Amino acid sequence: MNSSQKNKLRKLRQGLDDATNIYRLIHGAADRWKDLYIDRIGDYLLIQSAQSLNEKQKKISQALSCKLKLKGTYYKQLNRQIQKTSNKDSAPQLIAGIKAPESFEVNELAVRYQLSFNQGYSIGLFLDMRSNRQRLIKNLIEPGFSIFDRSSGIPSILNTFSYTCSLSVCAAKIGAVTTNVDLSKKYLDWGRKNFEINNLNPNDHDFIYGDTFDWMKRLKKKGKLYDLVILDPPTFSRSKKTGLFQAKQHYGMLANAASKLVQKNGIILACCNAATLSLSNFKCNVRQGILRGGRKIIQGVHTSQPLDFPTTLDEPAHLKSYWLRLN
Repeated sequence: MNSSQKNKLRKLRQGLDDATNIYRLIHGAADRWKDLYIDRIGDYLLIQSAQSLNEKQKKISQALSCKLKLKGTYYKQLNRQIQKTSNKDSAPQLIAGIKAPESFEVNELAVRYQLSFNQGYSIGLFLDMRSNRQRLIKNLIEPGFSIFDRSSGIPSILNTFSYTCSLSVCAAKIGAVTTNVDLSKKYLDWGRKNFEINNLNPNDHDFIYGDTFDWMKRLKKKGKLYDLVILDPPTFSRSKKTGLFQAKQHYGMLANAASKLVQKNGIILACCNAATLSLSNFKCNVRQGILRGGRKIIQGVHTSQPLDFPTTLDEPAHLKSYWLRLN
């Protein structure tokens, strides 16, 4: 991390970035706090750890909350068997201060999102995806690698496993029309709300309840093509339509299906958070899936996690983001 990046990170974590009030304050071993993860979530602190907090961890949490003048502190125990627990058992629990409303808004890169501590394990936004949201807002992946050609009309996006549609909101902010697919009606409704609080009309976009693989087939039959197809699946999921999906085993199939829906010179954004899938194997799976679909990759880049998610040998990057332009 160079001096400019260190200054940006310091400004963010000190609460001096007026455009963003949701970010990671402590990222485990990379910040010399093994197995401890602390986030600022608007006016609240969210602590995550595999074990109950010790006195030293409680003290740093209290100090952070006081310094940032936050209203309340929530705690969530990290659980690898999360799918076997109920929403109530997996949701963060208030341990200090004032309870948050049922839903509340936060600011990231001057974009608003609705969040909740009462909807289970996830609060409505994945913080480590901030850099990808920023790339959409700026329409730039890296110098020389833009996302949309603004001279070619209104960009179109297919956002699969769209969750609460945060990536689509960012794309819509720069004029794109989005199609969002998810297996949860609740999350799609949540996504519509995220459009509304950013003064974007959700009726100008599509929200499709259903299985991604099934809908990819349907959209292909309809002759649909998109300037950007976003793939951000859960590590594990199960659908009545297509059965079990495991990112480690099936990502190549997903990339193959997506490649058939990408315009000439369009882009696939492939993301994965499976800790057991290495970056090299992930990139290989994605590329092979695309090539099997008869497409040629003409530009590709793997992008890193945000600055507040630093990586070390003891705290390796789990998020893998791969942007690929196809001919």
